[in-house]
Amino acid sequence: MMGRTIPVCIGGLLVILVLLAGCTEFSGGGSRDSAMYTGASAPGNAAVKGIMEGSYGAEPVPTPVPTYDADTQAGTAGGQKIVYTARASIEVPDVPAASDSLKSLAAEKGGYIASSTLSTQYDNQKVATVVIRVPAKEFEATLENVRALGTVKSANTAAEDVTEEYIDLAARKASYQNQIAQYNQIMAKSEKVEDIIRVQDQIDRVQTELDRLEGKLRYLDSRIDLSTITVTLSEKEPVGGAPGHSFVSTLNQAFSGLIEMIDFLIVAFFTLLPLIIIAGIVYAGYRYYQRKKPKEKSPQDRPDEKEK
Repeated sequence: MMGRTIPVCIGGLLVILVLLAGCTEFSGGGSRDSAMYTGASAPGNAAVKGIMEGSYGAEPVPTPVPTYDADTQAGTAGGQKIVYTARASIEVPDVPAASDSLKSLAAEKGGYIASSTLSTQYDNQKVATVVIRVPAKEFEATLENVRALGTVKSANTAAEDVTEEYIDLAARKASYQNQIAQYNQIMAKSEKVEDIIRVQDQIDRVQTELDRLEGKLRYLDSRIDLSTITVTLSEKEPVGGAPGHSFVSTLNQAFSGLIEMIDFLIVAFFTLLPLIIIAGIVYAGYRYYQRKKPKEKSPQDRPDEKEK
């Protein structure tokens, strides 16, 4: 009897051990599956939790600060982002010719003319304002060529350090790109329609911010890579004022004055027209009243006065 009991007990123990091992493995597998959304390395833990609970505010994703190679970036000095600008007022013998020289200079330096205006003053002096954009590495050389066009009346340069702003925008851009990638992963795992809609709303919101940041970065890159030089060109004023007397110019001025006087009279007439109409109505009423009023007879016209 005792010999049969021992094998039965041993078999029972083996069965229990097998069942315990299976339960332990099943529990471990469940832990690994749950780690997909709770582990430290899982993407977008806060974003997943917030979206699935109906919250629309995802926590920011930390990203490393980007670094830049100063040797390959235009407009940089020692790793800094610099925006170079200059303004110069130059007196030249011939403004149109100097303006054409600036256009050729900009093309030679690999830049372009951003804007150009030309005007003539009352004494026939020409004045032009030309804005040129050239690569930052050609800034100083271009400025020297501009000064060589004539007599420098005034000149100033400025260097604006935008490194901090640039790094901040670049870091925020990387963070938004990381968030979009995580939301796309969440979208691929979502099954419910409401979860998909919430994730898509978050993607649209982050994409809008990303587009805005990219626009700012493109504008900042343009200012860094291409320096701006604003040049004001003017001709030398002739000694003693305008040379010679022009009879045609005098006639033109007189005719212009006549036109201005006619314009003034027209404006004055229509401004006073209501008062003129009212005065005419009052005068017409007065004349009508005077015609209707009976006239008093003079002493010569009275019979009794004649008898006396």
